[in-house]
Amino acid sequence: MTRSGRPVRILVVGAGARGAAYARLAAATGRAIVVGLAEPIDGRREGLGDELGVPPAARFPDWREMLRRERFADAVVIATQDRDHYEPFVLAARRGYAILLEKPIAVTRRGCRELASAARAHGVTAAVCHVLRYTPVTAAVKRVLDAGEIGRVVSVQHLEPVGYWHFAHSYVRGSWRREDLSSPFLLAKCTHDVDWLTYVVGSRPVRVSSFGALTHFRPDEAPAGAGERCTDCAVEPSCPYSALRIYRAGRPEAGVPDSRRAYYTDIVDPGGTPESLRQALESGPYGRCVYRCDNDAVDHQVVAIEYENAATATLTVTAFTDATARRTRIFGTRGELAVDDGRVTVRDFLTDTTRTVPVPGEASGGHGGGDRGLIEAWVGSLAEGRGGAISSNLAESLLSHEMVFAAEEARHTRSVVEV
Repeated sequence: MTRSGRPVRILVVGAGARGAAYARLAAATGRAIVVGLAEPIDGRREGLGDELGVPPAARFPDWREMLRRERFADAVVIATQDRDHYEPFVLAARRGYAILLEKPIAVTRRGCRELASAARAHGVTAAVCHVLRYTPVTAAVKRVLDAGEIGRVVSVQHLEPVGYWHFAHSYVRGSWRREDLSSPFLLAKCTHDVDWLTYVVGSRPVRVSSFGALTHFRPDEAPAGAGERCTDCAVEPSCPYSALRIYRAGRPEAGVPDSRRAYYTDIVDPGGTPESLRQALESGPYGRCVYRCDNDAVDHQVVAIEYENAATATLTVTAFTDATARRTRIFGTRGELAVDDGRVTVRDFLTDTTRTVPVPGEASGGHGGGDRGLIEAWVGSLAEGRGGAISSNLAESLLSHEMVFAAEEARHTRSVVEV
């Protein structure tokens, strides 16, 4: 509830996976209600609207109709596709709504800067969904670093293990497979990670270099006899990227369904039966051979960063892993901190001992509890007028986006680029 005793009223633009998750989490705080919803896909719009009690008259197939109405809420969540953030943000800012924007801010440097200018011009608060800042693990890491337990941070090694099947789903067959349809892979997948590194190092990035390529998911890498689709392919049984294997693993017929893959299987086939899944893979984009798609997203990339305080960091992002939690090593002058699968440990050089750091809070749910932490902080900031509860404001987020654009420039020009 706000100070006036009423709940924070929220509009949602885009009821896909991210928009729906944020809407549910906002309602679950007990301090906010969703009063308007814009989504072009009828089933998503009506399903989420019914679930959250959004009045039928406040459900819109087009966000323009919703945002052009006289203001009837306090804030708006914008969770459209990457290239569709600009217009709803500008219109929401003109209407005076507080904004929560899914990353990336925009897909170009100019677009990012223009949205920041729009927020300033209309005097609205805008936050970006850098959910990794709000996880219980991040809170534990920050406590250790801020207390000086490992001394001065000198370098960081950070791995984003996308996962072979997740990469095939999203970046080969899916919506983020091509830069011209979405954004560069590093921007789409790792703006989180670049932002997180700056947050924990506590210094401004100044120089960056980067290397990466699309190495495997290409026609010349296809095994002999590979078909156009997994449903009609002689080598499908021996292919680790088989769509049949990936998506069947998320359904009850697998025996014990993989909960991680169930989420993606439902995206591919909302029908929920073996027959509807087979049909979806025979005709839809997710049944295509990974070596015969129209993708151009790099499948592995390394970024090296130098900060103002002389600390350095490397980010490795790769398709060729299991889909696990991010892994980090932070090296300091008095110790070393490690993050592995939600477990935080510290090695003390003076005592030559290792201890496990308590990670309080609920780490389940999207992004290790980061989705919930973000929404609770954002709703709290709106209800109580505490802007400081949100660390990922738009101005702060601009720096991580500039870093990603610099890294992409460095990758393409094979050079070191100033941020």
